[in-house]
This record gives sequence, C-alpha cells and structure tokens, in this order.
Amino acid sequence: MSLEEFHHGFRALVQNTISERVQANDGPFPSEELVFAELVMEHVANAGICEAATICHWSGTVQGRIRITGYALSSDETRLDLFVTHYLGTDEITPIADSIIGNVASEGVRFLFHASTGKLLGKVEPSHDVHGLISTVANLWPDLDQLRVFVITDGKTKSKHFSTKEVHGRIVAIEAMDIERLYRHTAGKPREEVAISFEQTIGHPLPCVHVPDPDADYEYALAAVPGPVVRGLYERFGSRLLEANVRTFLGARGKVNKGIAETLAREPEHFMAFNNGLVLVCDQAVFGRCSDGSIGISLLKGLQIVNGGQTTSSIYFAARENRMLDLGNVMVPAKIIILKGSEESGRERLIANISKFANSQNAVKTSDLSANRPFHVQLEKLANETWCPDGVGRWFYERASGAYQVMMLREGITTAQKKKIAEAIPTKRKLSKNDIAKYHEAWRCKPAQVALAGEKNFAAFMSALDEDPSIVPDPLDAAWYRNMIAKIIIFKTVETLIKTKEAKAVFRQGYANIATYVISIVAQRLGDRIDFEQIWKNQRVSTEFQKLLYSWAVEVNDIFDQVAPGRQISEVAKRPDIWPKVRGGAYPAPPPDVPELG
Repeated sequence: MSLEEFHHGFRALVQNTISERVQANDGPFPSEELVFAELVMEHVANAGICEAATICHWSGTVQGRIRITGYALSSDETRLDLFVTHYLGTDEITPIADSIIGNVASEGVRFLFHASTGKLLGKVEPSHDVHGLISTVANLWPDLDQLRVFVITDGKTKSKHFSTKEVHGRIVAIEAMDIERLYRHTAGKPREEVAISFEQTIGHPLPCVHVPDPDADYEYALAAVPGPVVRGLYERFGSRLLEANVRTFLGARGKVNKGIAETLAREPEHFMAFNNGLVLVCDQAVFGRCSDGSIGISLLKGLQIVNGGQTTSSIYFAARENRMLDLGNVMVPAKIIILKGSEESGRERLIANISKFANSQNAVKTSDLSANRPFHVQLEKLANETWCPDGVGRWFYERASGAYQVMMLREGITTAQKKKIAEAIPTKRKLSKNDIAKYHEAWRCKPAQVALAGEKNFAAFMSALDEDPSIVPDPLDAAWYRNMIAKIIIFKTVETLIKTKEAKAVFRQGYANIATYVISIVAQRLGDRIDFEQIWKNQRVSTEFQKLLYSWAVEVNDIFDQVAPGRQISEVAKRPDIWPKVRGGAYPAPPPDVPELG
C-alpha cells in the first residue's frame, strides 16, 4: 500500500463513516473535519502515542485565536495531549509549510496558557464540554509534567516535531500527525520515528563494543547508556519505545521495580552492577569515533526496547516522583541488536523471537506479543468466517492495525467493488483489539478499568485472560462469537441513544463512559435473561429494549452529576469508588414486553 493509496483509503473511510452516521441518525450531523479528527485520534491512541482521546471542539479569541479539537489525559493525570486540526479535505496529498503548522499549534498552546490559570472559564458556556476540561487543566496544572500539542492534518508536513514552547514554566512539545506519519503507523513502520543522536544528546558517540557479522541478519553492540538518556527517551517516546515489549509500567510496588527505585536513590553508582539492563533492536545504526579513537554509536534509528521495559519506565517514574534524584552517576547496560534484513516480515519475526527468548527482570512471556495470541487469531478467523443472518454482511476484527483499510484497498479495486464491500462490512462493524477489550470488560462489570481506555484496559484484559483463561472458551466457538457481537450491538445502541439531538439536553459529555457503566448494570441485573441469539439474528435491539436502556442511561448520568458535578465524566469514571455508587442506583424495572428478555 502506497502513501497515495493510504490517503485515498483514509478519505474514503471518513466519507463512509459520515454516511453511516447520517443513515443511523447517530447524533448531530457529523462534520467531516471532526470525523477525520476522531479517526486520527483513535489511530494515535492505538499506536501507543497517547491514551484514548476525547473529541472536544471549541474555539474562541483571547489575545489571539484559541482552538482545540480534542484531548487525552493520562490515567495518573500527569500527561496531557491536546489536538488541533488543519483539515484540507482534498483528493490529493497537499504539502503544508512548517510555518502553517506552527500557527495552528499556537492556537492549542494559547488554550493551555489561558486554561492553566482558570481565567478561561468565564469565556465558556458552563454546559460546553470544554468547561470541564478547563477546570481539569487548572486544577491539575501543578502536577502536569508532560504537555504536548498535536496538529492533525490530512496534508503532508516536512517536519513532524517542532521547537518546544513554554507555558507558565512548563515545556510544551509540538508535533504534527500528518497523513505520512499516519501511514507509517498503519503500514507497520512506526519505529522510524524513534531515533536518538548521541552526538546531539551527550555531545559525542556512545562508546561501545561492536561485533559485526557479514553472514548474519543482524549486528551486535554492547554499551552503557547514561541514566538521563534513558529517562529522556521514555519521556519523549513513551510506550512507542516499548512497542515490542508490550506491557505497560507495572508500578513501583512490584518487588523488582521497587528495588530499581531504591538503587537509584541510595546507590546510583552501583546500578549497572545490580541491573540486568536493556535489550534493544534498531533498524539502523551509524558509528563514529570517540575522542580516544575508539568506536562509538552516533545514531540509532528505528529503536525499540524489547527487554528492560520495566527498567526504562522505572527510571523515568522514579526521577519524576523524586525531583532530587540525580541520575548523573547511573549507567544502564545495553545489548543493541542492529537488524540487517530487508524483508519486513523476517525482521518482525526476529524481533518477536528476541523478545520471547531474551532474559529480563520481569520476564516477557510469549503471551505478551498480543496480536499473535490464540485468542486474537481465533477471533479473527471467526470474524472472517461468520456471516450475518442476511448472508451478505459480516463483522471485521482488525487483529493488526490498518488491516481493514488494507482489505478495502486490496479487494475494492473498482468503485462498484468498494461500494459492495463498504455495504457488507461498514466501518461500524470494524472492531480493533482495544474495542474487544472495552466491550468484553464492560460486560464483566469492570467499568472503571474500561474507563482507563486504550492500552491500559487492553493490558488488563490480557492479564485477566492469563490469570483466568476460563473467562472465554478455549478454543473460541461460534456461539461465543455471536453472543459477543450481540453484546457489542447493545453497547453501540446505548452510545447511539445518548448521542442523538434529542438526548443532547440530558447527556452533554462522557458518552462512552456512560455507555460502559450502563452495560455493566445490564450485565449485572439482566445478563442471564438476555436472548443474545435473538439480537444476533436481528442485528439490532428492539424499540422496547432501547427505551429501557435509555432510562437506565439517564439514571447513570444523574449519578455522575451528583457525585462529581462539573467534572469531566471521562476522568471521574476511572475512580474505583464510582462503580458501587452507580450499581446502587434506582433503575426502572424492565417492562414485560421487552422481547430480548426471557
């Protein structure tokens, strides 16, 4: 798939999504720019660049134009990403000057500048979603230590990273998420972005022992990486750096991670002696000469940490929690594997095997390479082989990111073919790994966990499968699959009901979170009564059931308004104490005429 094909495919995805929402009367008429922004933010979150984002479109004027399109706040409330769009809507890829991206980014930076003091609250209607976001930014400002503004665009920028800005003493990173960068992630080449120049970072090549092998498909180097460099890498790239080491930070309470933090604080000079270090792979390495004439690494490009993810994140979090911590004497041993093969699939297999077999302090299990787990492989097979009762349509499970778009490009050669595929497998029937984790865990009555969204909820779902494989059949079967799709239809129905024009006066924000809590209530109170097979056959929910779901959603929304008035529901929903309060709500009894309830 070329960049141009990806651009055409993504534009078609936007248009198809709009058509589906118009036909379904799914909320207010969808703006092409906002649908584009929503799809891009979903891609960015799935790529691990940020957490699940929320659409929050607002613009105003305070000492210049202010505008944002969406935001993503980390679950620990220390990292905030803002998104601003520069949408062109053209059929061909349009180059965009860096100066234009800089001007657009300034609109988001101004929002941070005025929101951080709370003075912007008086400029915004209290009923607008952005009012709660401004309050959140003002309240959390002392604790926010990573701020980014993304300009998302369907054009092509020359630069992807721009000079940082300063807002009230805080550094704000500026990045462009253009069509080319989106293509890299979808085409499976996101590692290209993760690079480090040691000559720029530490002023000279990183001393190493280089072991070239002309007959192997890799080269090898041993080095000791300064602690501040490791911290800086994680600060800049976050979970992208750990793409092949899938698990997120396990927390400082774990025995190993607690030991790492203690060593950093008490015996930093012994860190290299006590720590097993990192195993890294990279697509390219440039070597230079150190001042004493020995060989050193000048540049690493396409960098991934396949083992030592807990060491990396522990160094970052320890330094963040303890501002007095000095990493100057910390050196981290590193084994660096430079990939040589040109075949992408062969390189990925090698990375997977390195991650599987290399030793680390917190062992990376084969199951951590999640896309190849039996659960996902079997689910993909069921989705491909199970047709809806009409015999024409089916659901699509996107085991690999971008697979849906690749399928559309591969099979939809002519306009007629594209239309046929879009009708048989519309975007509303496309499911990602994170989607399945969200729907499955909502039905398992884990709404606070689901509210963490994206990779965090997905990681928790995978851990649950490890701890109790019986929560899904092994192997997955067609009956389980049909029931799962029925549960997804119910979830999507709730979302649609609370996003209609008529419902806007009641539900102003947090649609996905409200739907999650409603589904957990449904699972708890009606789970054993619902005829999922009937919903599968109809591919919809009856009007009677819809009325019941809507009334329960109103109760959930009222509870959120009572326990956290004026707060962002997306943040409140993450609190463990909310579920017991929602669970204890006064929900109308199901009427006897709901056909799905036996």
